[in-house]
Amino acid sequence: MKSFAEVIQELPPELRQEVADFARFLLDTKVKRKQTRLRMTWAGGLREFRDKFTSLELQKKALEWRGD
Repeated sequence: MKSFAEVIQELPPELRQEVADFARFLLDTKVKRKQTRLRMTWAGGLREFRDKFTSLELQKKALEWRGD
């Protein structure tokens, strides 16, 4: 039985490119990437607004800013 690399080498160049494109597609869509931990550098960044706004008001404002 031939190895995968040997089979690929037997393909014409345009089909090799198609295999490479499909492999990249699979990597991008199917393979789970290593997840990094969330950084909390923003924590406490809105402390000054604690007494001015409720959490509901901030949620509504965030929706306005995002255009939802």
